[in-house]
Amino acid sequence: MTERKGTAKVDFLKKIEEEIQQKWHNERAFEVNAEDAASHKSNGKYFATFPYPYMNGRLHLGHTFSLSKCEFAVGYQKLKGKKCLFPFGLHCTGMPIKACADKLKREMELYGCPPEFPDEEEEEEEEEPRQEVVIKDKAKGRKSKAAAKTGSSKYQWNIMKSLGLSDEEIIKFSEAEHWLGYFPPLALQDLKRMGLKVDWRRSFITTDVNPYYDAFVRWQFLTLRERKKIKFGKRYTIYSPKDGQPCMDHDRQTGEGVGPQEYTLIKMKVLEPYPLKLSGLRGKNIFLVAATLRPETMFGQTNCWVRPDMKYIGFETQNGDIFICTQRAARNMSYQGFTKTNGVVPVVKELMGEEILGAALSAPLTSYKVIYALPMLTIKEDKGTGVVTSVPSDAPDDITALKDLKKKPAFRGKYGIKDEMVLPFEPIPIIEIPGYGHLSAPLVCDELKIQSQNDREKLVEAKERVYLKGFYEGIMLVDGFKGQRVQDVKKLIQKKMVDNDEAFIYMEPEKQVISRSADECVVALCDQWYLDYGENNWRQQTYECLKNLETFCDETRKNFEATLNWLQEHACSRTYGLGTRMPWDEQWLIESLSDSTIYMAYYTVAHFLQPDNLSGQGESPLGIRASQMTEEVWDYIFFKTAPFPATKIPKETLDKLKQEFEYWYPVDIRASGKDLVPNHLSYYLYNHVAMWPDQREKWPVAVRANGHLLLNSEKMSKSTGNFLTLSQAIDKFSADGMRLAVADAGDTVEDANFVESMADAGILRLYTWVEWVKEMLANWDSLRSGPARTFNDRVFASEMNAGIIKTDENYEKMMFKEALKTGFFEFQAAKDKYRELAVEGMHRELVFQFIESQTLLLAPICPHVCEYIWSLLGKAESIMKTSWPVPGVVDEVLVQSSQYLTEVAHDLRLRLKNYMAPGKGKKGNREIPQKPSHCTIYVAKNYPPWQHTTLSVLRKHYQANGGQLPDNKIIASELNSLPELKKYMKRVMPFVAMIKENLEKKGSHMLNLELEFDEQAVLQENIVYLTNSLELEHIELKFASEGDEKIKEDCCPGKPFCIFRVEPGVSICLINPQPANGHFSTKIEVRQGDSRDAIIRRLVKMNRGIKDHSKVKLMRFDDPLRGPRRVPVLGKEDAEKSPILDQAVFHIDLAQKRVRLTENGQTTDIGDTLVYLVN
Repeated sequence: MTERKGTAKVDFLKKIEEEIQQKWHNERAFEVNAEDAASHKSNGKYFATFPYPYMNGRLHLGHTFSLSKCEFAVGYQKLKGKKCLFPFGLHCTGMPIKACADKLKREMELYGCPPEFPDEEEEEEEEEPRQEVVIKDKAKGRKSKAAAKTGSSKYQWNIMKSLGLSDEEIIKFSEAEHWLGYFPPLALQDLKRMGLKVDWRRSFITTDVNPYYDAFVRWQFLTLRERKKIKFGKRYTIYSPKDGQPCMDHDRQTGEGVGPQEYTLIKMKVLEPYPLKLSGLRGKNIFLVAATLRPETMFGQTNCWVRPDMKYIGFETQNGDIFICTQRAARNMSYQGFTKTNGVVPVVKELMGEEILGAALSAPLTSYKVIYALPMLTIKEDKGTGVVTSVPSDAPDDITALKDLKKKPAFRGKYGIKDEMVLPFEPIPIIEIPGYGHLSAPLVCDELKIQSQNDREKLVEAKERVYLKGFYEGIMLVDGFKGQRVQDVKKLIQKKMVDNDEAFIYMEPEKQVISRSADECVVALCDQWYLDYGENNWRQQTYECLKNLETFCDETRKNFEATLNWLQEHACSRTYGLGTRMPWDEQWLIESLSDSTIYMAYYTVAHFLQPDNLSGQGESPLGIRASQMTEEVWDYIFFKTAPFPATKIPKETLDKLKQEFEYWYPVDIRASGKDLVPNHLSYYLYNHVAMWPDQREKWPVAVRANGHLLLNSEKMSKSTGNFLTLSQAIDKFSADGMRLAVADAGDTVEDANFVESMADAGILRLYTWVEWVKEMLANWDSLRSGPARTFNDRVFASEMNAGIIKTDENYEKMMFKEALKTGFFEFQAAKDKYRELAVEGMHRELVFQFIESQTLLLAPICPHVCEYIWSLLGKAESIMKTSWPVPGVVDEVLVQSSQYLTEVAHDLRLRLKNYMAPGKGKKGNREIPQKPSHCTIYVAKNYPPWQHTTLSVLRKHYQANGGQLPDNKIIASELNSLPELKKYMKRVMPFVAMIKENLEKKGSHMLNLELEFDEQAVLQENIVYLTNSLELEHIELKFASEGDEKIKEDCCPGKPFCIFRVEPGVSICLINPQPANGHFSTKIEVRQGDSRDAIIRRLVKMNRGIKDHSKVKLMRFDDPLRGPRRVPVLGKEDAEKSPILDQAVFHIDLAQKRVRLTENGQTTDIGDTLVYLVN
């Protein structure tokens, strides 16, 4: 980006913002109670919420983009007359704050206070291999998000230092409670600077630090348990052995959204004699164990794969068998009940892959009695067990590797693989796939000409072709399952193997998960409290909620549906971090995705419970103590039919709280990033139907999901420096400048883009808009008054009305980029066009109607500037209390005619440019044509016959096909058969193409045989504008019927034909004898029939210093021969000269280059010089 030249404009906007925010604060503009709202007439209520952000740092532009959806919607709904509530809480529950505080403590214990750390670069070099593994697993683009969480330093002290904190301040952050008092007030400060329309009385922080919120969460969980939504037992969970507890999304450094992946662990028994390395285990049952996602393909095993240079271990399982796999896989298994002691891997043998190659194996389901362990060099250690089953009939990798091994005796010899271990084994037909037959992998590999395992891209394509089609369309060929679909029998085959002790269920993380304590997580079977998401009845009720939920786009709905299909039990308890204790089992804390599902209900009453602080400490506004908020009290507030509880709280007090909830609920809009759909937002739906199963009217109304925010087309990342906090963005662009760029960043669930140059341009636009309003106010008297009836007055009024209607629709759909386009960029363009076209001057009433409408349309997005302009207009009430503008009638035909005028003006400019292009002269010299002075425009009342016939055919097809035109071949065939078109066929189809293109852009009126407006009348009414904009002397309008054959053929309705020409003239000299004049002498052309005004207008075009041609006085010398030779006398510039009268007419004699003047019936020779004075 280029450096800014100055900050005056942004400073001006920031000064406005400070003043306006103080005004709103003084007026309590966004505070609203149900009692007050219910007593006033309104168009209903609007309750908007945004997922409360986590308080371990400053809010950034990504938060801002998501919450702006609520903010803009609330601004719009207020103008539509609704009572709006937008509360804002702050989340502190979970592990990150506690983990950071504890990390600071450890660093101070290890390295002193302030700590002296070893050099970070050396440390990083030592740990490079480990980092490579992390990066490899994170290759799909989440790296920057992790970097943003951890910062560029691995030491917490240095991360805090990078925030600008002193050593003395950092020490305080070693206590988790300090974080709760530090970042939340900064968040509120930044949000208030943004101008958020929030009722700040309802803000709070979570955790048991806030006794009222703590009581609310305890009530929620007691209710869920009573309704059998919470259970206890062993569940597969992403688990951090280092932290000794489940690792939820919010606790992860990398791997957010990753869950357990289920595999079938296939037991392949090693047959005696054992390989040399295993000979000491004779008498033990030894199994190579392979993790597969496709148990149904085990009928086709021909061998198994082992990587020669990979480290493996043999460990003892609970029943004394020995499993061989990688250390990483064994670690996972040890937390899933495979070993005698949870989390302990009893290693009995360490070995390299090459030491078990050639081992004879007995594998389940395959028709081969014995298969062998063979070498494969591409097996990865970070996925599965390091042992891979081989099914060459249906796996492209396997058939390719098997062929390679068969073709390369030297490769077999290198690892001691005998021919009989490889050569007799052929793929076994097990699945019939339509189009691919019963040996799909060999067929597809042959089709793609895959030669070896090195053809990686082709192998990826082959797998994509075979796997999906095989699962969804494949039919089993094997006994017991013959004729059944693969997808129907997969689980049955898995169960059969597990029941027969041929396989186990095994889990590992879908991708690598690293906890915030830098531990690689496993999947563990944990005793814990869990929410029974996925339970059939609960899921069905949640589906019902989703059916009626407004999601604004299909992708969001599909994401919800997909999530509800797979979402299962979710661990809701933990032992480490901050939060609320499980009411019936206080050794457990409620985790952060579970205490944040119905807190929107708490917003409705928070301002009556909490004192004027975030933590709820101190005396309640209604005198209610947190200890009084029992389960029965909460029931009475939130459940319509609950009886009044036994409590010392007065009934009228509790009724006040109940009224708040009843008035504001349900939540009308919840806006969030799309990444929360599979977790928080789905839990949000589940919990609402669980808490209010019989009150569907309390279920969420709408969810608006958005994409991630890019900054200047790149991912935001602290480590790369491409990052902006909310505070920095306001400092740099002002609140409204930032808000405008945020609105323009994007509307859909695709990634949006905040462009800094757009924000800078926004500052200029807003500043210019304010200055223009001030200019209009200052020039009130000079604006035209009287009836607003000119063509351009009526067009401008219609375009304003259309803009209001379109912008209303865009705001209603929460399409804020589009609302900004129609309600600001295009609205301003309509004003600029009016200013340009209205040669008679802009009309006062329309100008101020425009200013008011523009201010209201932009107010949801840029409220500070709009409030400021509203006050400039002398409005007594805040813009926050006014209403959306009521549009008048849109005259569509008039708008079309204006669009026509714009297109004609553009076309004329292009034609003029081509006319002025240099032509070829002799010897290659390019001659520059003389600039034209006149133009004749021809307009057609009707299409030429061949076009009329073509359009008639198109209209017939359009009406017959329900508003669609058929393929060009059909159209061309019919047109070709018409004799009247024979000689025009070369021109017919290009004409059809033009009509089809315009039809798509402009609508069905393009097929009309006549225009809906008077083309000549539109041009005639704007003839002065066209003449001036083309810098011509005169434009003449004629009908095409008055022209020659070419004009008649080329001219059609809506497409006028023009001819430029140079009218001949005689050059004279115009002199100005006034002192300090920069244009003493000017040459000018005089043409036959010119008037005095025509000469003055021509002069003004040449002398830009003359602003008002009515101030020009034109004179002739009384003596045209001697007069020009006399030296002018100061103060007597008009001596011996006569003024030229209004009605005077100039005549020219081209042959003799003479100019004569006719005034009052007398003709005079004026010579070659005239005089002008400017008053």
